[in-house]
Amino acid sequence: MPSLNSIVLDSHAVLAFFRRQAGEAIVGSLFQQSVNGELTLGMSVINWGEVWYILARSYKEKLADEKITLLEQIGLQKVAVDWATTQLAAQYKKRGQVSYADCFAAALAKQWNAPLVTGDPEFKRLQAEIKIMWL
Repeated sequence: MPSLNSIVLDSHAVLAFFRRQAGEAIVGSLFQQSVNGELTLGMSVINWGEVWYILARSYKEKLADEKITLLEQIGLQKVAVDWATTQLAAQYKKRGQVSYADCFAAALAKQWNAPLVTGDPEFKRLQAEIKIMWL
């Protein structure tokens, strides 16, 4: 459930943290704030699946499972997808040049009225629609 201090993450942000890429410190700070109860972090279950399959494909399923467990322990919310979210994501996808999974991250950010944390340049096409916190 979103709060006044809510932030949405996309897979790019989470993967940047796990892979120690640009933006790792920012995402790490957000995770710490979540653990401290200072903010609510959410990510669409579609993007959770995206993180898992990318880690499983790049490394091993066991590592992917461990990282998912860590995200759960940190308190990153798995936000279920309903028809309203799916329809909004589909509207974003209809505009083109944004992956379908990314459209779910954008839709959640719009619904929560929360910034989306990402470093993925695809989201530039949606920055008039949603708030973006760039890594």
